[in-house]
Amino acid sequence: MKRSAQCAAVGAASVTLPGMMERVYSAEKEPQIVVADGGPGPATKAAVKAFGGMGRFVKQGDKVVIKPNMSFANPPEMATTTHPEVVRQLVSLCLGAGASRVLVVDNPLRGIEQCLEQSGLKSACEFDQRSQVVGLADKRFYEQVSVPKGMDLKSTWVMKSLLESDVLIAAPVAKCHSATGVSLTMKGMMGLVYNRREFHRDMDLDTAIVDLCTLLVPKLTVIDASRVLSTGGPGGPGKVLELKKIVASANMVSADALAVTLGTWYGKKYQPRQVKHILMAHERGLGKMDVENLVIKEVSV
Repeated sequence: MKRSAQCAAVGAASVTLPGMMERVYSAEKEPQIVVADGGPGPATKAAVKAFGGMGRFVKQGDKVVIKPNMSFANPPEMATTTHPEVVRQLVSLCLGAGASRVLVVDNPLRGIEQCLEQSGLKSACEFDQRSQVVGLADKRFYEQVSVPKGMDLKSTWVMKSLLESDVLIAAPVAKCHSATGVSLTMKGMMGLVYNRREFHRDMDLDTAIVDLCTLLVPKLTVIDASRVLSTGGPGGPGKVLELKKIVASANMVSADALAVTLGTWYGKKYQPRQVKHILMAHERGLGKMDVENLVIKEVSV
């Protein structure tokens, strides 16, 4: 986002979700998390609407970066990449809110063009001259910045297009990961930096993820849990669970915490505190993982 700003980025509802108590919230309380049930596109639209619409996050003339998962050259049904209808809906909502440009971007782990094509994201999201889908792997697209609140990660190379934007929207797919247990919003922020090897090689990975999330803070997080990669992550193939859910929040830690409770990971259920980087982010004040104490609204389409 622009250097002058931080790199950041209702009605009564009865919610019954795996691992949570049933909770009923008063009509006047604004939700902190929305869980929408339905098809990927309609559920995404409903989730954003439940927060008052995209105009809450995107203003007239804003340059928007949307960060999905598109690191693997796999079709959407493998659940290794964000469903194209989720991202297409977000692009449409941003443009409708007055965005001057919407850039859908990732630093793919496989061949860029294959990833953009096979994931379905390029064809789904380039429907307007103001929207573009790109993969950026060359260092010339990055700029070194300091991480003032970093414990292990003191500096890193961040996409210039992000630094020059006004709004960051995170749109990860919910999947398991062999190194961190799950890959959701926080882990997905690594797709906006140039050198991910140092995260694995030179630092404690979970600490470095949290460090990065003190710098890169999305204004809106929309987690694609329409289908979840439960085993074989992050690249698959593996067991795919059809959940038909979209999780949205203005706080990525809370969104990740809720998403953890929805699926099974390597055949087991986990609580947010059992995911190291979520626990660390909660303890460092980046967001709340105690979803049982948050205002959650469930909508269906």
